Amino acid sequence: MLIDAHAHLDKYESDQIGEVLADIERRRILTLSVSVDPVSFTRTESIAARSPLVVPSFGIHPENAPLLVDSLAAVEDLVYRAPMIGEIGLDHRFVDDEARYGPQREVFASMLEWARAQGKVVNLHCSGAEGETLDMLASHGIERAIVHWYSGPLDVLSDMIDAGYLFTVGVEVLHSVHIQQVAQLIPDGQLLTETDNPGGLKWVTGETGHPTHLLEVLDQLARLRGIPVAQLTGSIRENLARLMQGDPNLVDWSSELG
Repeated sequence: MLIDAHAHLDKYESDQIGEVLADIERRRILTLSVSVDPVSFTRTESIAARSPLVVPSFGIHPENAPLLVDSLAAVEDLVYRAPMIGEIGLDHRFVDDEARYGPQREVFASMLEWARAQGKVVNLHCSGAEGETLDMLASHGIERAIVHWYSGPLDVLSDMIDAGYLFTVGVEVLHSVHIQQVAQLIPDGQLLTETDNPGGLKWVTGETGHPTHLLEVLDQLARLRGIPVAQLTGSIRENLARLMQGDPNLVDWSSELG
């Protein structure tokens, strides 16, 4: 079984999702499908109902935080409904309007509190705000987190590694020397793979991402780490299984990992 620990299946067109799910089933890719707002979560849930290999997560992306900061009470039931929380976090890289940073922090803090209270894994966006993200995780007592597409400074990466969080590496590892360096620094026991489909590859090369692009990521990571692909995929599967172990919200999917 392969692991795609961060994807946006709801962003595929309706006429694409059948083929995408068929690829996921054929390749046996356990896919953590995050959402960015209530509407995307509803669609993600409906897609997950079509495949036992899709885990639906509810999140409010930092870009959407200012739109929802005054109506958080209305989304609390979605947090309870979701087996995982994400995509949540901070963005000071692509969001350059500092007036939006306060709402980002407020929404992120609320989501972290809910995640802690419910004992749920969080799937994080921290671009350009890596240090502050780490500080907020610590202050809210978050122990189980997936850091999506880390591209920040290496000293903060080291601190996040010391905190025990897991990290996804995706398609940018095929093109970026910095991401390759990040990928080599992540310990074997904290590494996961992702696609950020369908938009991750589009951001890098202009192409629409598909589940099978995960195979290219695995090949590159295996080369960088000097190990066989089979050994790498086994280690990544074990990492996610360990993260899910004992979580009553994730029992249906942890059983898929064996």
